Amino acid sequence: MAQTQTYSQMDEWNAVMFLYNSALKQVSTKIDILSEEFVHVLNYNPIEHVKTRIKSPKSIVNKLKKQGHEVTIENMLRYIHDIAGVRIICSFEKDIYKIADMISNQDDVKVLIIKNYIANPKPNGYKSYHLVVSVPIYLSDGPVETKVEIQVRTIAMDFWASLEHKIKYKFEGNAPDHIQEELRECADIVDMLDKKMFSLNEEIRAIGQEQNQEEQSGWNIRGAGF
Repeated sequence: MAQTQTYSQMDEWNAVMFLYNSALKQVSTKIDILSEEFVHVLNYNPIEHVKTRIKSPKSIVNKLKKQGHEVTIENMLRYIHDIAGVRIICSFEKDIYKIADMISNQDDVKVLIIKNYIANPKPNGYKSYHLVVSVPIYLSDGPVETKVEIQVRTIAMDFWASLEHKIKYKFEGNAPDHIQEELRECADIVDMLDKKMFSLNEEIRAIGQEQNQEEQSGWNIRGAGF
């Protein structure tokens, strides 16, 4: 009897993970299409690269326990929003909102949660834009809405977050005060870098537009026979 119950739980687990993997593929495809649209239609692609992952069983169990929930598949579905995760890395902060809006405005994407850690950074300095969405996975007996967490951040924000993640796990969430303070200072430097790089990029674009206008004006003069 116990063995039969174990097999049943495994079947349920595999079915649930199939849904999350399918949702991850679906969202990744949407992002790929948006990226190609940026290149071919707008001649500009704000998406530098995309990372995807499925949370490990150990991480799911630990997160449920940390939140004070019994470890069940039902609780996993209800309380864990980032089992399927997509991280979009872009060039500049303004691109974050553009990408998030384009994903959110798709008809079959339901936005469940928005956490704007750019407008409201975490106390340790963490900045990123989080969306929890659901997408329909069409099975033989009908669609099943499945959650995916999407994080959108700049290259500089991602670099900082990668270091913060390593420090967090190295010290099990209890890093020395001086390291935490230096990490917060680094967050300020990252913010300054993002702003400086955006300003420089805008200046380069403005110069390029002026040069194009001058070239076009020259062609118009020659075309008029002068």
